[in-house]
Amino acid sequence: MMLRISGLQEMREWSRSNRVEGRKVGLVPTMGYLHEGHLRLIDRGRGAADALAVSVFVNPIQFGPSEDFLTYPRDIERDIELIEHRGGDCVFVPEAAAMYRSEPVVTVAPGSIAAHLCGPRRPGHFEGVLTVVAKLFNVVEPDMAVFGRKDVQQARAITRMVEDLDFAVQILVAPTVREPDGLAMSSRNSYLSPEERTAAASIPASLEAAHHQFVSGVTDVGALVATTREILARERLIEVDYTEAVDPDTMAPASVADPETIVALAARVGKARLIDNVVLGAGVQADEILE
Repeated sequence: MMLRISGLQEMREWSRSNRVEGRKVGLVPTMGYLHEGHLRLIDRGRGAADALAVSVFVNPIQFGPSEDFLTYPRDIERDIELIEHRGGDCVFVPEAAAMYRSEPVVTVAPGSIAAHLCGPRRPGHFEGVLTVVAKLFNVVEPDMAVFGRKDVQQARAITRMVEDLDFAVQILVAPTVREPDGLAMSSRNSYLSPEERTAAASIPASLEAAHHQFVSGVTDVGALVATTREILARERLIEVDYTEAVDPDTMAPASVADPETIVALAARVGKARLIDNVVLGAGVQADEILE
């Protein structure tokens, strides 16, 4: 039977006891309201670890003052049922007061990784993400952790934090999981009305168009980005925040597109701010498409 743990020291003891017995400990950090995308991350963790913990924690310090922390969808009992059904060994559900006994003075700065894309548009966001992930790593002490590529800038920032600060954690980045029409799975998709949900399918369609343009021989990043914007501009319900072509390692603007170049975008559809990206040489169809 899956364990439910809320205490930090209890969580640490669970991990240490598994490691003493020779088991590789894995972690899948989530903010809950789980969907199939999260469950595929659990599948990855289950396949790579002997003992798998899944954390459910809506991290207050990664939300800006005008963002949706208070309204972010939550359903912890449903989440726990899904995690157990998918093979999690332990669910870690700490209280905010335990994770942040006082307002943090020392935090983890993302540096140049946050200079573009979501970084300037969500001040403090990646600092909040890296700080909570560092805390989770220190509490859970996993051997490996799984993150999704939909949040590509977040995944790169976490990977770089692990490299630069010598965390003894292997990071696995799993493909984006998409609906049959290509829309990347996200907890915030629950905000969409039926009309908005239809419009949102233009987001992956615009990225796939850039991919097709690239494989046809176009390497000019301005032209590739313009293609995505032209497609998104046809949808009156979509308000584009940004579309950029970036280097996969630095997250800095790319000068010329190559197969590893990422085109990333953020757009508002109704109350939802949705992000997505594509590796130009692979395309949206290279991700996991639900049937």
